[in-house]
Amino acid sequence: MNPGPSSVAEPAQLPAAGRAAQVRELFRNQYGGDCRLFRAPGRINLIGEHTDYNEGFVMPAAVDLDCWVAVAPGADRAVAVYSSNFKDSRTFHLDQPKALRDWSDYVQGVGLMLEQSGYRIPGAKMLIASDVPMGSGLSSSAAVEVAVALALLDLQRRFCDRLQLAQLCRQAENEFVGARCGIMDQFICCHGKPGHLTRLDCRSLQHTYFPLPDHVRLVICNTMVKHANASGEYNARRSQCEAGVQILSGPLPGISALRDVSLENLERLRAVLPPVVYKRCLHVISENQRVQLAAAALQEGNLQRFGQMMAASHRSLRDDYEVSSPELDLMVDLANRVEGVYGARMTGGGFGGCTVNLVAAGAVPEFTAKIAAAYQARIGVVPDVRVCIASEGAGPYP
Repeated sequence: MNPGPSSVAEPAQLPAAGRAAQVRELFRNQYGGDCRLFRAPGRINLIGEHTDYNEGFVMPAAVDLDCWVAVAPGADRAVAVYSSNFKDSRTFHLDQPKALRDWSDYVQGVGLMLEQSGYRIPGAKMLIASDVPMGSGLSSSAAVEVAVALALLDLQRRFCDRLQLAQLCRQAENEFVGARCGIMDQFICCHGKPGHLTRLDCRSLQHTYFPLPDHVRLVICNTMVKHANASGEYNARRSQCEAGVQILSGPLPGISALRDVSLENLERLRAVLPPVVYKRCLHVISENQRVQLAAAALQEGNLQRFGQMMAASHRSLRDDYEVSSPELDLMVDLANRVEGVYGARMTGGGFGGCTVNLVAAGAVPEFTAKIAAAYQARIGVVPDVRVCIASEGAGPYP
């Protein structure tokens, strides 16, 4: 999500009960009266980057950083929304949708997709307060979309299947916001399971949960770098993948996505592809294999092998898909020098944002201290390094 200037401060993380009380107070100050609360998590992706929109495989987890939405009935069919992150308000009417090219498009887009699917949206007063760092590769946009959708559905006392909810939110981001994302972010936001990673087949949407071993921790390292051109580059990568499918479908009839192409066939047909398109295809096809190998390693308890797949994934994202950045590469390099690190890689769309690190529990204090000090010494910026917990998908807060 890149909804506005990168200087917007993120609110301090609080325990759920304290954060809920804070959001309710923010709502009363803004609108007066009571509200209902909904939360939706951000996510990290351990492996399987830029494969979801190629109908491939991913392995994400929902994390304990949430977007909160407070909601109450409003007048007529006007939807008034206030962002506590941006200190900004918008009011719109879904009979007259108009993209504003800012943070509110995520809200308006979700309302519009619900309307088009037969859910009549009443008037609403909404407040959004997100603890998911924006532009960091932790899917702040999907968290907003899913929490908003749950809040709007609640006003109608309507139920929406979680899979349909994820698909509607993805549609909002694709068609209204204009970001051509895959289904991974919205899916895991809706289907996260505490203590587990999820291997998702982005074609069939079948998924398998894998428990995270008790003796390891997931550590997020935020480079604090956000590149303004990330959205355009993301869409360009998707177009390059589609170009690869179009070219390869001549000699390989029946393929509809890079998911259908083997590495052997890619190498055999390399000469028919422009060099850049070949590199994009190579990343996606090899990354799908890495997800399957990583899942097998996790099932066997072989974290060293899992970490090797993470390392290979980062190299491919850096060299073949070209979505890393000097700061991400440095953060990964620093992590790999610390004892007790099984694996490190960039996570998310790239061009800045976060790395995800699989670290032995006993090594976490040394890891966080060394990474923070070394990164600050090299870049001159204090990174945000935090241990996160694989958490539950979105839902109402009591």
